[in-house]
Amino acid sequence: MTGTMSGTMTGTTPVALLALAGAIACCAHGQPSVRAYPVPEASALLATLATRQAAVRGMNASARATSWIDGTRVRATVNMLIERDGHLRFEAEVRLQGMVAALATDGTTFTLFDARKNEVNHGPACPANVASLLRIPLAPADIAALLLGDVRLPDGAQPDTQVSWDASRGADVLAVRTRDGGVLQLMFRGSKEAERALIAVVRTSASGARQWQAAFEDLKNVGGVLMPDTIRFAEGKASFDDGVEILFKDRTLNTPPAANAFTLATPAGVPVREVGCEDQ
Repeated sequence: MTGTMSGTMTGTTPVALLALAGAIACCAHGQPSVRAYPVPEASALLATLATRQAAVRGMNASARATSWIDGTRVRATVNMLIERDGHLRFEAEVRLQGMVAALATDGTTFTLFDARKNEVNHGPACPANVASLLRIPLAPADIAALLLGDVRLPDGAQPDTQVSWDASRGADVLAVRTRDGGVLQLMFRGSKEAERALIAVVRTSASGARQWQAAFEDLKNVGGVLMPDTIRFAEGKASFDDGVEILFKDRTLNTPPAANAFTLATPAGVPVREVGCEDQ
């Protein structure tokens, strides 16, 4: 499920991307406290996101996934096939054991094969079910966007007209208001459009409580697109030390998936358990 890296982004040069990646690495130990360039327009930040989403439509990847949720470390190599619309396939492998689980969803239903339990779970693709393997409890299209290095904006979301500044991250912050009264804070670093990158997202509820956060780190030029080598995710008030880390080993962008790639055939003799969304 892996291959050579490829992809395109209009108006972005590899030299500019490498320069930005170096700047981000340099600033990791001492973020600037003030913005050293004019405040960007909100429309410019949204355009950066839209351009990136158009350039990265899907991905075939291999990654090391580590979860520290509930104080227990769980680590596996996960082969991933991702389409931005929420089609996902994950295959988890553990050293000396081989594949231990596989999950596939078309964005509406999901199937999980647990090799250790010799059992198949099937049901709706709600966040709790899709998180059975990767421990990121979001809708399939939201998980796809995060793994592709950005974020899906909900229907009807309204961006603020003013862009603020996060001094601790050295990043421009665009707040996007959602229909449920919550906010998505999108954090960008880079003064020029061709060099600008999304580095973090924070989702808060209508009450202002943090629901989840994600960080896109160790940006690397992959065929003209800045892709994070590391993605961190945490729920609620938890820190990334109590969340999920995805460290990419190999990836190919925008490769058309094979037919039936997002379905799992039930092995002969394996029982199928229908599961609901009781936790939603």
